[in-house]
Amino acid sequence: MPVDRLLPTEEAHDLIALTREIADKALDPIVDEHEKNEAYPEGVFATLGEAGLLSLPYPEEWGGGGQPYEVYLQVLEEIAARWAAVGVAVSVHSLACYPLFAFGTDDQKKRWLPEMLGGSTVGAYSLSEPDAGSDAAALTCRAMPTADGYLINGSKAWITHGGLADFYNLFARTGEGSKGVSCFLVPGDQPGLTFGKPEEKMGLAAVPTTSATYDDALLPAERRIGAEGQGLQIAFSALDSGRLGIAAVATGIAQAALDAAVAYAKERQAFGKAIIDHQGLGFLLADMAAAVDAARATYLDAARRRDLGQPYSRQASVAKLIATDTAMKVTTDAVQVFGGNGYTRDFRVERFMREAKITQIFEGTNQIQRLVIARGLAAN
Repeated sequence: MPVDRLLPTEEAHDLIALTREIADKALDPIVDEHEKNEAYPEGVFATLGEAGLLSLPYPEEWGGGGQPYEVYLQVLEEIAARWAAVGVAVSVHSLACYPLFAFGTDDQKKRWLPEMLGGSTVGAYSLSEPDAGSDAAALTCRAMPTADGYLINGSKAWITHGGLADFYNLFARTGEGSKGVSCFLVPGDQPGLTFGKPEEKMGLAAVPTTSATYDDALLPAERRIGAEGQGLQIAFSALDSGRLGIAAVATGIAQAALDAAVAYAKERQAFGKAIIDHQGLGFLLADMAAAVDAARATYLDAARRRDLGQPYSRQASVAKLIATDTAMKVTTDAVQVFGGNGYTRDFRVERFMREAKITQIFEGTNQIQRLVIARGLAAN
């Protein structure tokens, strides 16, 4: 059932209504088949782009939707409630646009940002490596300065939309230590860039996740974003926003699982009445609903701080931690509500449970989120 949302403007209400209409017509009818067959959803991102849903949190002057983050995240939640893989890809695209928007020069933004936000292209984020996930300072992919730009060699891992994206944010080593990483904007057809076989994942199967290899890939110096050595600052500032995107996606998965469980519990009969009318199950559903509402509240709190220009890094980690743990718990409980049926692929709740797990891992594991929160407490 649709969430009753508190939105700041009438325009935002119309935007949510548009998102629900598109998601119900273009996503929901095909998600099961595409996820089952691990088939890429051709045309889906173009549909979202044409509706302006791929660029919502960026200013209109650059081709964005000019929406506050609290509205963008609720749109993202609606998308993820129908198709988590698409929701993650939309979140990653928004994340991939952030370094250029926040750290690019005016000339760089004029040249590339309108196309990136125009709805016809999709971006990807390329930070992790096979031996450097949460420890981003351990990156080894190297960008060697030359007279013609930067010669890039090395590998990247866990790239959402790898091999299909139109552009990539690359974080590569230009020096030593934590201040020896720089950020680059790489076109999807970059010579010397190749991609590995898509990972065989537990969930989110319709959108590929791949590794990437740079083999003497020569990138013009004008494609470096920010100052040399500023890469980790850029990466971490972008991840605060990205974590909120994942929190919204996780909340969407949890909401979808709750809705499915409530609908099933109203129809399923046991001992002469609907199982929702048995107190033991009714209380379980009540706890699930309370958890979903609380998860949404945490990401909205962080988003509103971001919209006001206030610090929100700790709140972003709180939101990511709470929302993704909630998604795992609620989807697990939804399978329980369905009983044996929930353990079969005849019902969506088993997929929701598989999809929820990755939200506790990417954009910083939940152990990393606890570390960020603890450090914030120690610094006060």
